[in-house]
Amino acid sequence: MHNLKKLAEGIHFGEGPRWHENKLWFSDMQGFKVMTLDLENNLETVCEIPNQPSGLGWLPNGDLLIVSMTDRKILKFSNGLLSTHADLSKYISYNCNDMVVSKNGTAYVGNFGMKDAQDKVKKTRLMIVKEDGEVIEGPDKLSFPNGTVITEDGKTLIVGETLAGKLTSFEISSDGLLENRKTWATIASPIVLGFIKFLRKLGIVFPETSGSSKFYVPDGICLDEKNGIWVASPTSSSVIRVEKGGKITNEIKTPKNAYACMLGGTDRKTLYILVAESSDADICRASPKGEIYSTEVNIAGSGSP
Repeated sequence: MHNLKKLAEGIHFGEGPRWHENKLWFSDMQGFKVMTLDLENNLETVCEIPNQPSGLGWLPNGDLLIVSMTDRKILKFSNGLLSTHADLSKYISYNCNDMVVSKNGTAYVGNFGMKDAQDKVKKTRLMIVKEDGEVIEGPDKLSFPNGTVITEDGKTLIVGETLAGKLTSFEISSDGLLENRKTWATIASPIVLGFIKFLRKLGIVFPETSGSSKFYVPDGICLDEKNGIWVASPTSSSVIRVEKGGKITNEIKTPKNAYACMLGGTDRKTLYILVAESSDADICRASPKGEIYSTEVNIAGSGSP
């Protein structure tokens, strides 16, 4: 039994949580800022991002990389100043999203692949951004590539395809490219995906809590030392721990839709969960009802982020 503890509230829409320097870093996407939460649960604004921040990561020299969603750029925050690290707008047509940065500074960036909830789902690709800002087109035919992790040895990348209801793995080559695509785990049934497709035609990005323990889709994810992946599933208002092949070992229900999660704390056994009532931008901006919860788990976090 997991006891959830509320740590923070008043966030518009939390996304991209990372554990770094004994703080939880995250993007308040609809509040247009990057923030931290320390061990005493104090919130602090790091910087403001006018075009919506999402995924976060760090270069080997300590500079912070930030996904700037609507202008499709990767920004660099260094010595209190923002600059453009890479411009992806010539390669992709729709909002950038989550990102993972490897230990050598290579960033892997997802994107929506569609304009809005009513738009037809278009398969898209991960973008690869080298430490020096060079942009490379990564693997294509992905359905809304979202939360992403890299294993501790740096050899495998796993990405959640939200609108395909699965986690997909790639081998990371010596030059940082992604090869040998495989389905790592399927967590949503065809019935669930069909229902979500129907709701999207009505303009509903994610339904309210269905009450079904099997109504899962992957949003934000994080990895533990036993190669289990914690998945934030907004459609079920829960986070689940999934093993390779699709076995679900744990489920933790959340008070609102769960959109992202991260293992942190001094021993990396604190699971932080970012929740909100909706992912609708107008709703989130009108009333900051996003919250951060935590619970203790048995297996420590591992890999990146």
